[in-house]
Amino acid sequence: MQVFSTFEHSMYLELAISSLEKFGIPKDRIFAVPLANRTEERTLVDTLHRSDGVSLIDLGMALATAFSVIGASIGFVLAWGPIYWGLIGGAAGFVIGLGIKLFYIKVIKAKQRLLKGKHAEVILVVDCDETKAEKVESILWDHLALGVSKVKT
Repeated sequence: MQVFSTFEHSMYLELAISSLEKFGIPKDRIFAVPLANRTEERTLVDTLHRSDGVSLIDLGMALATAFSVIGASIGFVLAWGPIYWGLIGGAAGFVIGLGIKLFYIKVIKAKQRLLKGKHAEVILVVDCDETKAEKVESILWDHLALGVSKVKT
């Protein structure tokens, strides 16, 4: 039977491996595979088939609405009239909102991601007898595994 689990790359992984060795699982039956970190930047524009849940235009649309209302209100006393000034205010609000959101995503979120130190996980595969599978699973859970699954071979 094989027991698969995922861990963050931390000391708990090393403790889990040493506990498995103390339990009687030989080293050649334990296989750890570190996953590679993403090397390319995420795209800002979503496609029809892929979306990351981050919207660029939400703040732009809100500011466009607010600025167009203000522009139309002020436009009653200005030379071009309320329609032109409402359109100018809406365009200016959208550009300002888009700029704020791009700055937030590219600068502030990127800095937070670097400070958090988001690292890839490690997949741990343990090949053992069916009689030891329950104990191996409990050892992995006790050492803060992110997920555990058993597969009969």
